[in-house]
Amino acid sequence: MDLKKLAGQAGQFLTRAVQYTEEKLGSAEKTELDGHFESLSLQAESARSWTEKLVTGAESVLIPNPGNRVEDMLFEKIEKRRPNRLSNLEYLGLDMVQAGNDFGPGTAYGSALLKVGGAEQRLGLVEREYVSNGFTGFIQPMRKFLDTEMKTIAREKRLLETKRLDLDACKSRLRKARSQEGQSAQKDAVDPKVLVAQAEADLRKAQADYDRQAEITKLLLEGVRSSQAAHLRHLNELVEAQVQYYDQSYKIMTELQKEMASLALSPDATVSLTSAPVSNNSVLNAAQKGTPDVDSSPTGSDNSTEDLGTWRRAKVVCDYDSTSKDEMSLIMNEVVMFQDHEGAMTDYVIAKRGTQKGRVPIAYLEAMDD
Repeated sequence: MDLKKLAGQAGQFLTRAVQYTEEKLGSAEKTELDGHFESLSLQAESARSWTEKLVTGAESVLIPNPGNRVEDMLFEKIEKRRPNRLSNLEYLGLDMVQAGNDFGPGTAYGSALLKVGGAEQRLGLVEREYVSNGFTGFIQPMRKFLDTEMKTIAREKRLLETKRLDLDACKSRLRKARSQEGQSAQKDAVDPKVLVAQAEADLRKAQADYDRQAEITKLLLEGVRSSQAAHLRHLNELVEAQVQYYDQSYKIMTELQKEMASLALSPDATVSLTSAPVSNNSVLNAAQKGTPDVDSSPTGSDNSTEDLGTWRRAKVVCDYDSTSKDEMSLIMNEVVMFQDHEGAMTDYVIAKRGTQKGRVPIAYLEAMDD
């Protein structure tokens, strides 16, 4: 039974091959599809081509590294979760934070590195969220359209072409049988009328199969246009992901810009400048001008210098919100100036940051000039 079925399939394949070859040579007629069907087919092909280009372009924007794109594709093929890799921004932020801790959070440069590094890490997290939202909202559903609807259409169109070859082969057999119908039957030969009847029956069946397959394919092609509404929603998801990404990035960088500006005016930056070593040439030049840059006396007569000497630097170990008007709020990891409070409340000290001054708990400070 299996051998008969295999032989029948081989015979059908050979018949289709012969029909296809004769059509290419121009010696056989070909059933043409109607204009509306051809228009739908061209529209579907255009949708497939442009969707593939849009998906490829979006992937290049979300994941610029080709190696990472290939890796993600392989994970999707084996139906495993995409690797949760760090972004370049996060790697840069991590290096900056480590460098800032190495240079010292109490230095102006070290403190700046910590601030910038933290901002870069936050940008990296925002970028990863953007990539994830872009994939789930746009790329994945568009890929699904290509892998389901478009592949189904391609399969049904191939099947329709097979049905058309069978139909045209039946038409050729019927024409051949009718051409022999007027001839007298030879000995041991099949009656031409029987051949005609069989060819007509085969043609009716082939025509029915072809018409049914053409209708199925046509319905699928018409559905491609309606899928544009879904594609519009997916496109809106991509835009929303980009808006959120750029909005959050702008806020992070604006906040960082303000922090860097305040850091440049902080007492720590001033102390770094005033405590910098003075070269012999600058002392000599100042002496020649009669206006020395550095007071070589141990005490000095400038009141501001004496006042600055009573203040010490401290790093804030924890955020603190002021509870009264005479207190000052603190931000973790910032550097402030402080001096012991001359009063009964020994748990508090006087701290200042730029023009701000107020009492703060001494437990929130870590002295840096001891």
